[in-house]
Amino acid sequence: MRQAIHQLKYRNLRALAQPLAELLHRYLVKNPLPGEVLVPVPLHAKRLRERGYNQARLLARELSKLTGLLVVDGCLIRKQEAPPQARAETVAERRANVANAFSCRNQRLKDKPVLLIDDVATSGATLDACARAVKAGGASSVWGVVLTREI
Repeated sequence: MRQAIHQLKYRNLRALAQPLAELLHRYLVKNPLPGEVLVPVPLHAKRLRERGYNQARLLARELSKLTGLLVVDGCLIRKQEAPPQARAETVAERRANVANAFSCRNQRLKDKPVLLIDDVATSGATLDACARAVKAGGASSVWGVVLTREI
């Protein structure tokens, strides 16, 4: 899994999003979560320009094809640039790194149960920061769905 995510994220192997989304779909079939919309964890605009794509967005789009759930993109934004979470050594550093980094810029998630989509969770700090922003944007509930948890 580590190698597949690394290839998707850093080696531009975007085609891996489809089989990886199938894994997410299998999980959701066995472990249903309340969700009406898929919201990919956003990258900061600078990182998006550097990479050329957001791997969470690719996963969400492929998962949408399998689930029929709508991808709501562009509502949750990363407003602060920060070093990659993988470089932070402690949970406290990770939480500080993403504190207030995200916001919802419109009401598209109001009263909707949301599934946040990302590739990896380590401490959960990014998902937590995104969930806070999505809840502040009016979502009725927020669940995080990731391919793997790195400890």
